[in-house]
Amino acid sequence: MNIADNLDRIRAEIAAACTRCGRDPAGVRLVAVSKTHPADAVRAAQAAGQRLFGENYVQEFLAKADGVAPPVEWHFLGHLQSNKVKSLAGRVTLIHSLDRLSLAEEIDRQWGKLGRTAEVLVEVNLGGEASKGGVDAAGLEPLLRQVAALPHLGVRGLMLLPPYLDDPEAVRPFFRRLRELAGAIDRLQLPGVTMHELSMGMSHDFHVAIEEGATLVRVGTAIFGERE
Repeated sequence: MNIADNLDRIRAEIAAACTRCGRDPAGVRLVAVSKTHPADAVRAAQAAGQRLFGENYVQEFLAKADGVAPPVEWHFLGHLQSNKVKSLAGRVTLIHSLDRLSLAEEIDRQWGKLGRTAEVLVEVNLGGEASKGGVDAAGLEPLLRQVAALPHLGVRGLMLLPPYLDDPEAVRPFFRRLRELAGAIDRLQLPGVTMHELSMGMSHDFHVAIEEGATLVRVGTAIFGERE
C-alpha cells in the first residue's frame, strides 16, 4: 500500500472530474479520512503533501492528533455526542456532522469559552436511513433558523452521507438534491449561515459528487486501504 501513489492518483481523478464539468480543481479539497489508521499513515500522507485529514471518533482523534505535527488541518466527520464536544473545542477546523439544536448549543458554548467561532456543516439525511445521523430535508431550514442565533457558531454548508449504492450514478440524485437544498438555503440569507461548502462523495463515488458541486470529498479506503 503506497499512500503517496494513491494520493497522486486521487488528485489526478479529482482534477479530471473537475475538467469534465468545467470546474476549477482548486475548488475541491480532498479530506483524507484516516479513521482506524495509525498516526504513521497520516504522517506518510503528510510527507506526500496532504494537509487535510478527517476523523470519525473523538477518542481516536485525540490519541492520533498528538502524534502528528503541523502543518495539519483536522475535520471531524462522525456522529458527535454533546458530552464529547469539549474535547474537540479549538482542535478541529470544521465539524461536518451537526444535526440537532442541542449539539449546536453545546458547540457554541464550548467554542465561546475560547472566544472563538466554531465552523460547522449541517448533515442532511436524504436517504431516510435510521442508521445514519442527519436532519431530513424538511427539518433543515427550521434547524438553521435556530442555529443562526448562536453567536459562536458559523454554518459553512451541508454534508451528505447517502445510501451506499454500487453504481455511483445511482447516487447522483442525492448529491444533486443536496446542492439544490444549499441553493435554497443560500437565498434565505440567514445570519451566520453560508453555503460555501458541500461535503459529499467518498472513495467510490466522489467523481459524481464533484460533477454535482462537491467542494469537500472524503476519501479513506482509496488512500489508506481497508480499515485496520
